[in-house]
Amino acid sequence: MAEKPTLSNLKPPRGSRHRKVRVGRGMGSKLGKTSGAGNKGQQSRRGYSRRPGFEGGQMPLHRRLPKRGFVSPNATEYAVVNVEELNNFEKGSTVSPELLFGVGILRAKRDIVKVLGDGELKVALTVQAHAFSKSAQEKITAAGGKVEVIR
Repeated sequence: MAEKPTLSNLKPPRGSRHRKVRVGRGMGSKLGKTSGAGNKGQQSRRGYSRRPGFEGGQMPLHRRLPKRGFVSPNATEYAVVNVEELNNFEKGSTVSPELLFGVGILRAKRDIVKVLGDGELKVALTVQAHAFSKSAQEKITAAGGKVEVIR
């Protein structure tokens, strides 16, 4: 049975320690003369590093593929919550983005939440979100709840 490890008999796990590769130490080492870099050319030079997406002069993939449309850098990305998903909460409770994150409906705590009107709401709730669709507002108030817009 192996003895209990203490500070006096610690050893690294087997196979975790490797001998450093020493290049340019003779032809018998398989890494002599050109040190495994081959003869001449850009890749044999010191300091060579290929930029991401470089394909050796061939037209790179990101330039071969067609580009379409326009993506606004200032667009607001909403985390969408449908009215139907709010039926799981108890009657009269206040549903906030923090609560939605805690339950697992939202992926991130700082998501900007928009409530949409898909489905039916059967519970009267106070819903706090950054934005609401018209149909979602109507369904929440029709169920006896309140809509609170967060800025």
